[in-house]
Formats: sequence, structure tokens, C-alpha cells
Amino acid sequence: MSAATIDRNRGALPQTGRDARLAIRHGRYSGPTSGLAPGNVQGNLAILPAALAADFLRFCQLNPKPCPIIGVSQPGDWRLPMLADDLDIRTDVPRYRVFRDGAVIGEPTDIHAHWRDDLVSFVLGCSFSFEEALIQEGIELRHMTQGTTVPMYRTSIETIAAGPFRGPLVVSMRPMKPSDAIRAIQITTRFPAVHGAPVHVGKPELIGIADIAKPDFGEQANPRDDELPVFWACGVTPQAVIAAVKPEFCITHYPGCMLVTDRRNTEFAIL
Repeated sequence: MSAATIDRNRGALPQTGRDARLAIRHGRYSGPTSGLAPGNVQGNLAILPAALAADFLRFCQLNPKPCPIIGVSQPGDWRLPMLADDLDIRTDVPRYRVFRDGAVIGEPTDIHAHWRDDLVSFVLGCSFSFEEALIQEGIELRHMTQGTTVPMYRTSIETIAAGPFRGPLVVSMRPMKPSDAIRAIQITTRFPAVHGAPVHVGKPELIGIADIAKPDFGEQANPRDDELPVFWACGVTPQAVIAAVKPEFCITHYPGCMLVTDRRNTEFAIL
């Protein structure tokens, strides 16, 4: 792979997890990770001080649809060998969000300057895993057609609290024709470790979304007249929880910019 910056529009995207991580690590790629390393699991990221790690682990266990854990580090360890041998959590995400007291204080492309010996990294399953299966069935994913980040919304659905962690469920939305929505429910039910089946189909106002044209994260992908909005639990939920809880310090991925692993989507499917 050349040292030049990868041009997403020309289709020159990394095809393996290692190539994706190296491109990100060395500054050759800094955009959304949808489409990188097809077939490889991508993960949402939450990095917290060790003093909060046990409560956050319990929060994830109580809320497995938005927060399905696929990897956890040791305190201060930037490696996650269960996801990839060469992974460096400090550099291998295209863009991060650094929070202090619940407020975003930076969105760097690496977090060396913020790393601490007490930090624990949690990697959570991502909807990109089931999107591959939807595409294979010929179901259009509008955000991929448009080359944008999937729209995500805070809802009125409350997560189950654990210690200080509590707050609203965040969902991602994909517009689909009714027949495709039915098939998508069947397909994604096979992926419980990466968000599983939708949590809602149809009227967004019933889950507290006032304007579907104004996502809280990501970009618009509005349903057409013959389509329904289909909502899945989303791994950005911890960011909404962090905004509510306001921990002293934490780091997440920037929405749409995920950690690309060496694990395969097929490992997380129930056949």
C-alpha cells in the first residue's frame, strides 16, 4: 500500500484488518471505516479509568444490545490480543473523542498524549458486521449508497443503570422497503453479539425522535414514501451515557470511525 493518503472515492480501501490499522496508524486514512477490510469485525470504543471499569462492565452486561462486549484490555495496556496481535488502541482508530467531565475536549487522530496507566479499553460490537450480511442479500443500505455515515439518534428509551452509568439508548436508522425490513429482521436476529434484531420499526416519534431529518450523530438518510425507518441499538450509546454521567475522564471513537479488528463477522453469526 502506498504512503499516499488513501482516496476513498477511488475505491483504494484496505482489504485486510492489518492493512486498515496500518493505514490509520500512519495517517494515510482518517475517515469513516465502513467498507474497510470487508468481512472483518469493527468495534465501538470506550476507554475509562480503572475505577469505573467494573461498573461499566456491568452496564454493558445489563444492556447487551447497544453494548455487546467483544474485547476488554488490562488496565494501562494498549493491546487487545483477542482482537488482533498487532493492535495499538492509541493509534488504530481514525478519530477519537476525548471527554472531561462529560464534555468533548478534543477529537484527535491518536491518543498518545492522553494515555494513562489506569485506562481500560472496552471494544463493543458494531452494526457493520450485520450490514455485510444485509448487502449480501441485496438489501440497499442508504448511507453506503450515499457514501455517508449512518444516522444515529438519542431516544426516550432508557438503558438499565449500573453504578453511575445510566442514560438514553442511541439507535442507528436504515430506511427500507417493508419487504426488505422483514428480511433484515430475520438476518440481523442471527447476530446477537453485534446488536442483533432492530429495537423499533416505523414511527420514530414513539421512541422520542422528534425529527428524523436531524440525526444526533452521523448524516441524513431519510426514508422515501415507500420506505420505513428501521432502528437498531447502537454502540454510540456509551457516548450519550457519558454525556449524562459526566465522568472525570474518558475516550471513545468518533461516530463512524471504528476499530478494525482481525476477527471475522462469521464468528459472531448464529447459523
